[in-house]
Amino acid sequence: MRPIHTLFLAPAILALAACGPSTEPTTDADVTTPPVAPVTPAEVAGTAAVEAQVATAMLEPTEGNETRGELRFEAANGHVRVTGQVTGLTPGAEHGFHVHETGDCSAPDATSAGGHFNPGDSAHGRAGQGEHHVGDSDNLVANDEGVAEVDRELHGATIGDGAASDIVGKGVIVHADADDYVTQPTGNAGDRLACGVIGAE
Repeated sequence: MRPIHTLFLAPAILALAACGPSTEPTTDADVTTPPVAPVTPAEVAGTAAVEAQVATAMLEPTEGNETRGELRFEAANGHVRVTGQVTGLTPGAEHGFHVHETGDCSAPDATSAGGHFNPGDSAHGRAGQGEHHVGDSDNLVANDEGVAEVDRELHGATIGDGAASDIVGKGVIVHADADDYVTQPTGNAGDRLACGVIGAE
């Protein structure tokens, strides 16, 4: 005959065992992984736009000229800053400097680049001073060696965002004469000495 206290303890031991942690292995089906949100095309485009805040252009001379240079375009302070160097200019002279509507320098005189980049259909003027084209910029000034150190701004331009104001894929022109900032539609800046196409980095 079993002792009475053993009979009473058996149910209690079984109850405690049922409350203990499970020793059964878990499977992948038991683990819940939070879903990963897909990247939308708009987010991809936004990333590309942020990465494309810098562009460059190589200026090559038009037929019969020797003007050439390297330019960098960078979004800064709500504008596009243009820096670089242009050589082969008339020493001590001022030269018109504009972004043009087409990135095509194939014509010997670069007329294939079209007119000034002007998505807002504005009158020609001086950048930052009243009405002007998006492609308008201050004249370059050559030193006694015919070299111009470029540090200019384009007001209203953007880089690589696909907007109407985007200068990527447009042409950039250096002219033989100074832009008077008044004469329509090009400032009477004369022949085209050099042409380049603006490309995003």
